[in-house]
Amino acid sequence: MSTYCIGIDTGGTFTDAVLLDTATGKVAQQAKERTTHHDLSIGVAKALTKLFAADIAPESVTQLAVSTTLATNAVVEGHGARVALFVLGHVRHFKLPIVANIFLKGGHTITGEEDQPLDMEELVDMLQGLRNEVDSYAVCGAMSIQNPTHELVTEKAISLVDPGKPVFCSHQVSTHPGMLERSATACLHAKLQPLMVSFLSSIQRAMLALGLECPVTIICGDGTGASLEKTVARAAVTMASGPAATARFGAASEHKTALIVDIGGTTTDICLVKDGAPTMSKEGCRIGQWRTHVDAVDMYTAAGGGDSHIKCDRKGEISLHPYRVQPLAMTPDLPDPKQWLKTGKDAYLVLPVETNKDQQLADPVVQYLAANGPASPSKIEMATGIQGIALEKKLERLAYDQHVILAGFTPTDALHAMGLLSIGNAAASQAGARVLAAEMSLSPEVFCKQSVTTAGNAIEKIILTYLARTTWSMEQAAVLLNKKSSDFFSIHFSLDLPIIGIGAAAKYFLPEIAKRLHTTVTFPEHFEVGNAIGAALIGKEQGHPNYS
Repeated sequence: MSTYCIGIDTGGTFTDAVLLDTATGKVAQQAKERTTHHDLSIGVAKALTKLFAADIAPESVTQLAVSTTLATNAVVEGHGARVALFVLGHVRHFKLPIVANIFLKGGHTITGEEDQPLDMEELVDMLQGLRNEVDSYAVCGAMSIQNPTHELVTEKAISLVDPGKPVFCSHQVSTHPGMLERSATACLHAKLQPLMVSFLSSIQRAMLALGLECPVTIICGDGTGASLEKTVARAAVTMASGPAATARFGAASEHKTALIVDIGGTTTDICLVKDGAPTMSKEGCRIGQWRTHVDAVDMYTAAGGGDSHIKCDRKGEISLHPYRVQPLAMTPDLPDPKQWLKTGKDAYLVLPVETNKDQQLADPVVQYLAANGPASPSKIEMATGIQGIALEKKLERLAYDQHVILAGFTPTDALHAMGLLSIGNAAASQAGARVLAAEMSLSPEVFCKQSVTTAGNAIEKIILTYLARTTWSMEQAAVLLNKKSSDFFSIHFSLDLPIIGIGAAAKYFLPEIAKRLHTTVTFPEHFEVGNAIGAALIGKEQGHPNYS
């Protein structure tokens, strides 16, 4: 009897799954489903069910390998658990994008001796004020890699003052010097743990529903596999999980040295394959302003994909915003965009999430939507009295926690309206395009073309940013990329290596980008589900996950 390895990749927009024959390495079946953020197990179960449509017995599956960009997307979009960081010792102050960065007396010397006593009184005072503001904590002490005593005392104090909330100490997640990187690594574990607990539970529920009992491997950012238990304890190891699977798939292509570009719904991921193998980061994973000690493939991830929000104004400016919204084409029972869609603050619609009334959140916005249905931000302002930035931040948080859905016009909609894509309701995209085009005094056709061009320009900049930072310092790269033209000269780039495209949206953007960069682009077989194949290949090669 043939045996199989399943590869799953759960992204911000789609969940892909493949059934890989372990003997031949060929794809026997593939599936693509929308990621169901309010309950990830639904999208996973739908994708897995499609794999078994060919009467393949669950007991013939020997391994299930999972990659995901959920952690990366959360970091890029500024989502995740609310984290407070305690830094202990006399160090130069820095600021990470979390709820609170708190510096206290304490820490140790390079020989492990106490530098100064831990300021317990200030610690307890700060904890009293943070209890209702944060979901988890990170602790980083000076030279805790030599002596972790102050970190452990702080962890104990947190457990007494604010019991039940997770605490991540830097000495447990990194053995390298560098306070900023160790702090960032601990913060990301704290920020991402709830997300990964939810995701891994969804995988288990989907497997249970289908009678799958095979071992599960979670793909880490360095291209290795980890157990479910290790992934929950060290959530940040999945930070570059998707790009690691991307790199593995790209490494199996005909090009031994190439740039791998994965265009998803939420982000674009870039990595480099040299001599048939992914290149590894020498300094640890870096995403945006997060510099960490997480081992990972050398990659660059930035917000910009098929479901990024297209925003425009009456001046004729079209911009691609970093957060993901649900495309109009993918929103069931969408009200006529003429009733709500505008430029400015009403550029998206807020929709309720179906839930049990007994579990409904006691929140004025959620309750208003449950009673009245989808509404624009302006209507919600009038009904609840919550206004401006306060409402905007509240809606972002509710959307992240899956209590509401934000729907807006995206590059996916532009492609639907132009007749290039047909996976959703093209009529909804066309209606949205007509509304926004009219507000900008453009034809719908011109508006959609400009939207696609704007998205393509953003993706091109992501590609050039990765290559520039690989070649020069960040400062030099920024100067070159931000000053491509002036009154006296213009700079044009030409790539000396081919591009390999991955992801369903890649074929709509990369050919034109490759043309502008004077290179070629290829799309290997099954490129639409390349990450799932990469995950399956890693799972197949490594066998049982690393439980260390």
